[in-house]
Amino acid sequence: MSLTNQKRLAAQVLKCGVHRVWVDDKQIDRVETAVGREDIRMLIEEGIISAKQKRGTSRGRTRHHLAQKAKGRRRGHGSRKGSSTTRTPKKRRWMMNIRAQRRTLKGWRDDGILNRSAYRRYYLRAKGGNYRSVAHMRAQVALDGIAVGDD
Repeated sequence: MSLTNQKRLAAQVLKCGVHRVWVDDKQIDRVETAVGREDIRMLIEEGIISAKQKRGTSRGRTRHHLAQKAKGRRRGHGSRKGSSTTRTPKKRRWMMNIRAQRRTLKGWRDDGILNRSAYRRYYLRAKGGNYRSVAHMRAQVALDGIAVGDD
């Protein structure tokens, strides 16, 4: 009950590998009697012989990882492949910082906490990099005797 020859012929007709050829267990006797390509083609048309679907690589695990990354997970020390300045460059960090400081200063000016000259003084200090953060700037302004509340 060897179907080696029939499977080889079926693989050639189906244009797939021998291991992808499927044979119906109930019709093995009919497959054994098939000798030529025409017999194999007839069995394929009848559905007794067919090609199994190709096996692919599952993307389930990858989708799970991507979903976790979207939530902000998987960012620990072992996943990093660059210095802190590579991951958020100095220029970007500066831009985020200075924009926040300028926004705060403009708010204080509009609220009447700072007059134009004081605003200009603190603006230029911020531009010069005197303040590490908005909190640091707020502390310095408070030291100068200007009462600044939380925004």
